[in-house]
Amino acid sequence: MSIPFGYLFGGAWLLWLMYWGISAANVKQAVRVESPLSRFGKYSLPLIVAVLLMMNTGWLNGTVLRERFMPADEWVVWLGFILTLAGLAFACWARVILGRNWSGVVQLKQDHELIVRGPYSIVRHPIYTGLLLAFLGSALAIGEWRGLLATAIVAASFWRKLRMEERWLCELFGEQYRAYMQRVKALVPWVL
Repeated sequence: MSIPFGYLFGGAWLLWLMYWGISAANVKQAVRVESPLSRFGKYSLPLIVAVLLMMNTGWLNGTVLRERFMPADEWVVWLGFILTLAGLAFACWARVILGRNWSGVVQLKQDHELIVRGPYSIVRHPIYTGLLLAFLGSALAIGEWRGLLATAIVAASFWRKLRMEERWLCELFGEQYRAYMQRVKALVPWVL
């Protein structure tokens, strides 16, 4: 990726991160939270590894992960950028709809509500869907195997996280959540 594209991608991810941090300020009180040690091993550490893989630091030079799976054409980078923006926008839309029920970690909130409108009528975990699309777009633009590996790591981490969330939501909402699971796929509309 050329330097201007790097700034575009970095800027998009930075704006998303700033929005994410600001919007986390006014959420409901938690009544049940996954332990910090469990979170670190299952989610934080894999995400750190994935982000490091996406960064062009040179530490993987000479490995198969630096080989290209996509041509280094400008149209590929633009396609990746569009997918990244679409994914980040989808995640933000989901965050807005979730409102004060949002949490960056697995937890249940005081007066927790089951949200099934907006992007939650398309997939059960639209924030994860959006972020996976954004990672995939960034990986496509990078065009090297390290980007796909990073995306796979994020996908595995999100899959583990959503399984725990769904267990807790089934305990809280019972048949209402199980019926929602039957109607709406977890990550990919009509597929997965």
